Amino acid sequence: MKSLVSIGIVSAMLLSVAASASYAGNFKQNHPRRAEVLGRTNNLQNRANKNYGNLGGHYGQISREDQGIKRQEQRDARQNDGHITKGEQHQLNKEENHVSNQIKRDKTN
Repeated sequence: MKSLVSIGIVSAMLLSVAASASYAGNFKQNHPRRAEVLGRTNNLQNRANKNYGNLGGHYGQISREDQGIKRQEQRDARQNDGHITKGEQHQLNKEENHVSNQIKRDKTN
């Protein structure tokens, strides 16, 4: 009986992993602008985390700016039935470039 329960649990876990991977692929396909912006914000956060001690005390500021970009992307998407416009993507990319340059500048000082 225990083995049947274990098999059931493992099966359920595998189905949930497959479903989440499928959702990620569908999201990227259905919302390419959002996927690009969110991917960049995740990369920025990873860079900030990786360089935590080398950011001249600006880690908190950089993290808050990155989270602000994510929140703005989500607000924009809510206003446009889950999508963001090219103009919104351009503005978000501009803000991400600014944060990226801050990380580069602080990391080298």
